[in-house]
Parts: sequence; C-alpha cells; structure tokens
Amino acid sequence: MSAVRSSGTVPEILLRHALWRLGFRYRTNERRLPGSPDLVLPRYHTAIFVNGCFWHGHEGCKDYVVPKTNRVFWTEKIKRNRDRDQRSWRELEAKGWHVIVVWECELKKVVFERTVDNIVNLLTNNLSIETSFRRERRVRDEEEHHKIMAHEARMKESEEELLRIFGKKAIVKAPECIED
Repeated sequence: MSAVRSSGTVPEILLRHALWRLGFRYRTNERRLPGSPDLVLPRYHTAIFVNGCFWHGHEGCKDYVVPKTNRVFWTEKIKRNRDRDQRSWRELEAKGWHVIVVWECELKKVVFERTVDNIVNLLTNNLSIETSFRRERRVRDEEEHHKIMAHEARMKESEEELLRIFGKKAIVKAPECIED
C-alpha cells in the first residue's frame, strides 16, 4: 500500500489540466485546510477532492468492490477513509468553503467532458455566491465606518462646544472616589 499515491494521481492530473486550460487557477494539496484538498480555488472559495472509487468506497460504482481476502480489514479501512472525508468536508464547510467531490469514475473518457462542465458550472455558481457575499460584507463595513466617523464627528463637536463655553483653560476632572 505504500506504493499507492495520495496526490498527483492520473485522475487528479487530468482534472487539473482541464481546469487550467479553461483558465481556472488553483493550488494543490493545501495542507493548511482540513483534509488537504487536491485542488483549492481561492477565488471561488472552493476545495475539490478527487477520490478514488475503491479507496473512498464509492457506493454503487463498479470500481468499488471489497476484496474477497481480508474483508474485515478492507471494510474497516474504507469506513475510516469515509469518516475522515466527512469530517474534512464538514470542517471546510464550517469555515465557509464550498466542497466538490469528484470520483475517479467520473473522470473516465466517456464522461470526462460532462464532469468538467458540471464542475465549471459549480465553480461559476460559487463565484457568484462569493462575489455577492463580498459585496454584502463591503457594504456592512462601509456602514460601520460611516457610523464610527459620525460618532467621532459628534465627539469633536462636543469638545468644541465645551471649549467654547468654558474656554481653553477649563480642565475636566473625573469625580474623585470616596473611600470608606
């Protein structure tokens, strides 16, 4: 099993090349994110996992068959892989990331173009969501900035009014504390 690659697999490279040709820019195996996604597209706030059908237990796929020998080991191993995947996806989603899972069988020649089209549609949708979110956040930040500026202006007016009434020599002292 040490010869089994966890990154740079053929399906992953095929998807990377297709997305690159379409103008999508990404990082690979970003270790700072949960699960070290195979592809991370920061602009789209999206993480893509390219899963092998066997290793990640793709239900209903002809490429996922539990070996006849040592069935208990393989069943438990694949269950642990699935559980780890679910944890990683939930953590990413909790941090506001969009998660796309692409199965190895979806990157075969017969369905490759359709899969890439689906991914492009998801990425385009994610971009519009992120753009809308950033716009809303910018509006909220600007509103907060205006509130702060208005408060500071009122404080300055109050200071000027006090100076006008009491003159520059007036010193405002806090009341002294009375101790028992």
